[in-house]
Formats: sequence, structure tokens, C-alpha cells
Amino acid sequence: MKISEIKERKVIHRPTRYFDESGQRIYHAYEYHLPYNPGYKGNETERLFAKVIDMLPFFLIFHFIFHKMILISILLSIPCVLILGAITEFYWGNTLGKKTFKIKVVDDNGNYPGFLKSIQRNLLCLANLYPTFTDFIPIPNYLRRGSRKSFIHFSMYINNTICKTYIVKESKISEIEELLKHQENQNLLS
Repeated sequence: MKISEIKERKVIHRPTRYFDESGQRIYHAYEYHLPYNPGYKGNETERLFAKVIDMLPFFLIFHFIFHKMILISILLSIPCVLILGAITEFYWGNTLGKKTFKIKVVDDNGNYPGFLKSIQRNLLCLANLYPTFTDFIPIPNYLRRGSRKSFIHFSMYINNTICKTYIVKESKISEIEELLKHQENQNLLS
């Protein structure tokens, strides 16, 4: 059984135009079986900061110990982070930055990704750094001058989509394992 095959049962109650004898609105229940999403909202920012935390020790080593320029130190730290990230994700499912935010990487079977998949995933993370700029206006302009703000959003899904890996909170791993066992038992009974 795979995480991508797990279905979640959702029941949505939609109001109708009709009321019962006591004046209560009558609702229709619609049942859907939607794909299970092990991820969580807001993980893009955490993942971006996790990469920065992963790069920081290498940057400091190259800059202060080897006396390289700042730009060179940043560029040299990128391959180090990719290689070390692949190794640590293979063994422990996370890196130093991911450990800080209590997130792990799992493959479609619910295990830590294999070494080659982790290398592929980490190489593809370079494609994730393509930012999307969005404008956000929190309140009407006539109430506050200069309220127009721009935000940068990073799409951090390309590498996970291609490699069929998931970024999950550490606390959610037991839930995923339970769902995989439950689905497997359901398949055996069928």
C-alpha cells in the first residue's frame, strides 16, 4: 500500500431551501473519497528556512576558515548541502534544518527515501527556488496609506512530485503508518 493510494472519507453537509416542522434547515449529506494529503499548510516557509539552516554551517566554514568571499562561500555550500542532505535523509529522514522544524521526508511507502531518490530529490530542490511574487492588500487603501505589500512565495513541490516523496511533521508519521496498515488490511479483506 502506498500513501498516494490512501483515500480519505469526507462528508459535506449542504443546506437546502427546505425546513422541517420545527423550523430547522434540512441539509443533504454528500460523501466524497478524496486522496489523503499527509502534508500541512505553510511548509514552504519552513522548508526554505530549513535549507538556510542547512547551508549556514558550510557557509561559515568556507567564509571564516577558508577565507572565501561571501558569494563563493554560498556557492560552495550548495553542493555540500545537497550531498549531506541526501545522506541524512536516507538514514534519518531529515536534515539539521528539518530537525529544527520537526519535519521529515518519507517516500510513497511511508519509509525514508532511498539514497538515489534522496539525491534526485535534493538536486531537484534547486528548481524549487523559483519565486512567485504576489501582491497583498490587507485593508482598503482609503483607510491606510502605503498598505500595498509584496510577498514572495516559493513553490516547494516540484522535487516531491517527481520523486513521490512527502514532507510531513514528525507527529504525523504514526498516523500515516496506521492509515497504511488499515488500508492494507482493507485490501486483504476485499
